[in-house]
Amino acid sequence: MKFFITLYTNWYADFQLIEKVILEADRLGFDGVLIPDHYMFRKSEMRMRRDRNATLESWILLAYLVKETERIQLGTFVTPIPFRLPGMLAKMVSTLDILSQGRVVLGVGAGWGQGEFEGYSEWNESKIRVDKTKEGLELMIQLWTQDEVNFEGQHYKAKGAVLEPKPEQKPYPKLLFGGHGDRMLNLAARYADIVFISPNGSIGKYDQEGGAISKFQEKKKKVLQKAKQHNRVGEIDFMYGGFDLQNLFGSYDSKEYSQRVEAAIEAGASYFITPFPFQDHINAMKNFAKEIIPSF
Repeated sequence: MKFFITLYTNWYADFQLIEKVILEADRLGFDGVLIPDHYMFRKSEMRMRRDRNATLESWILLAYLVKETERIQLGTFVTPIPFRLPGMLAKMVSTLDILSQGRVVLGVGAGWGQGEFEGYSEWNESKIRVDKTKEGLELMIQLWTQDEVNFEGQHYKAKGAVLEPKPEQKPYPKLLFGGHGDRMLNLAARYADIVFISPNGSIGKYDQEGGAISKFQEKKKKVLQKAKQHNRVGEIDFMYGGFDLQNLFGSYDSKEYSQRVEAAIEAGASYFITPFPFQDHINAMKNFAKEIIPSF
C-alpha cells in the first residue's frame, strides 16, 4: 500500500502549513502529497474560508516545494485540463518532472468550478469539458513522446510544436484521474496510471456501514472492463480515499484511520489517500506514520 496525503488547500493564508506538512511528509516516509489546483471560488462553491480566493498557483508552488524535498511524489488533486492551454500545461509538467527527478503526479479532471473558469478561462457544459479533457490529454501525450507535433483537434491545435526536454518519467509523468462520471471513467481506462474512486461517490461523507467498499468495487469494475479494450488492465492502480469532513475538522483517531486503510485493501486499492485535521496536522501525520504505515 502506498500512502498519500491530500491538502485541501492551496490558499495563501495556509502556505506555511503547506510547506511544513510536505517537508514533514517527506521525512516521515509518506509516498506522496497532492494539493488542489484552484484559482478562486464562488461563495456557493466553498464556504469553509473567508479568504477563499487568496490562492497560490499550484504548479508554481509545487516547483518551489520540489527543491525542498528529496523523495516524495508531488502533484495535484486534481488539475482541470480544460482550464489551461494543454500545450503550456504539458511544458509546465515536463519542466517540473525534470526539476524533481521524476516525482510529478498530474491529477486529471474536467473541472467543476464555474466561477474560476469564468474568471480565468472559459466555462463550458460538462460534455464539452470532458471532450476538451480527452483532446487536451491526447495533445499533451504527443508533446511528451514525439519529436514534433502537428495536431488538429476540435478545440486545440498545434503546428510544428516541439517540447524539449522530455519529462524525466517515461513515457511521461503519472496520470491520476479523479473524475467519477462514466465518460471520465472511460478516459481513465484508456489513459490513467492511477484512478481515484471516492468511497461513496462524493467527498465530504464517509460510509461507515460498509457500502463504501461495494461502491468502490463497482466503479473499479467499470474501469477494468473498459481497460480490456485498450490492453491496459495490468497498467492501472486504484486509489481509495479514507476521509470525510471529520478528518478536516475533527481529531486524529488511530483506530478509525486503520479501519479505513483495511477497507482500502479489501476494496482492492493499492493507494490510500487522506487528509489530517487542520488544527493538529503534523502530530496526526507523525502518529499515522508511526502507528499505521508500518502495519501495511
